[in-house]
Amino acid sequence: MSGTAFDVELDVRQLACPLPILRAKKSLSAMSAGQVLRIVATDKGSPKDFVDFCSKTGNELLSSTEVGGEFIFLIRRR
Repeated sequence: MSGTAFDVELDVRQLACPLPILRAKKSLSAMSAGQVLRIVATDKGSPKDFVDFCSKTGNELLSSTEVGGEFIFLIRRR
């Protein structure tokens, strides 16, 4: 697991697309520029979804890892 510090954590385990992206978008909109959101998801499509989401929104995907069937993302708010 990444040792990078984060400001807000979002647990979207057991949620399927598009809910993880929608919840992340809502969380990021409430954060300040430069803050980091940590997301824990189980949806197998979420790695591609979050790459696409960050590409389209300008937020920075700092890391994407899988640990025991859970996907962990760190995204820095633009």
